[in-house]
Amino acid sequence: MFASILQTLPQVLIDGLALGAIYAVVALGYTMVYGILELINFAHGEIFMTGAFAGTSVLLLFQSMGWLGGLPAWVSYVLIIFIAMMVTGALGVGIERVAYRPLRKAPKLISLISAFGVSFVLQDLVRFIAELKTGNYIISVPQLFDGRFTLGFSSMTAMFSNATVKTNTIFIFIVAIVLMIGLDIFVNRTKWGGAMRAVAQDRDTAALMSINVNKVILLTFFIGSALGGSTGVLFAQQYGTIDPYIGFILGLKAFTAAVLGGIGNIRGAMFGGIVIGVLEMFASANLGIMTGGNFGAEYKDVFAFAILIVVLIFKPEGLFGKAVKEKV
Repeated sequence: MFASILQTLPQVLIDGLALGAIYAVVALGYTMVYGILELINFAHGEIFMTGAFAGTSVLLLFQSMGWLGGLPAWVSYVLIIFIAMMVTGALGVGIERVAYRPLRKAPKLISLISAFGVSFVLQDLVRFIAELKTGNYIISVPQLFDGRFTLGFSSMTAMFSNATVKTNTIFIFIVAIVLMIGLDIFVNRTKWGGAMRAVAQDRDTAALMSINVNKVILLTFFIGSALGGSTGVLFAQQYGTIDPYIGFILGLKAFTAAVLGGIGNIRGAMFGGIVIGVLEMFASANLGIMTGGNFGAEYKDVFAFAILIVVLIFKPEGLFGKAVKEKV
């Protein structure tokens, strides 16, 4: 059994890191909003989904106009990601203004219900538009990078099998790393990032220090939603098929990643996403081997969430979070 697990380990790590990078960037949106408003924006998964559809729509438009052949694939990819980020960033700002700002002083449960309502509205709205335009809400996505190459681990040692890497996987790593490092620099080294940290620490005191709290909150929603939209494009290119319901489960896993890393902690969200992605792929590849065929790859989510539960039993604030006393 151990030998079989080792054989698949290189492929598991590559696929897990690619999926984990997507989870990590989506988790950043959850943790940013929670850090400032203490609001769990459960519509964030649907913003990710909207980004996937927006990016695919732009890609299909480029294809119909014959632009794809005249542009390098990476240039088209960057343009599509940028447009999707602007669309979802604006969508996030609109959601904050319409669904969350009027409820800012209401009990947290009311805001949570509003978030679920926005989530269902976005699902059905995207489904309606997709069916109106194409006749089907399940969309096949043209691939900008369809190449792949093999990493020859077996030539180094018989313990490991070779691993296949899609060209798009490399692009996912590059984009995710750039986005995560860029966000970390923005939050920790810029004036607006300092304002965001001040509002997250104490909103009322920040307002007394001439910080425009509403603008900071809008900026937070814009950045978080734009990050979600960018990963929607990455997901669509990596897996080739999208539908209006891809955001629910993936958003739940990204939220789990944020909790695992320590909700409100940006670097914790990054780490949590990578951990969840690798665990999911490890379970998908090896759960049947580990249980003698009693549990297959379909139980991979149970495995990942079970690990999360164990971690939170012993460290409920998450791996990088700080214990906070409940306000009375």
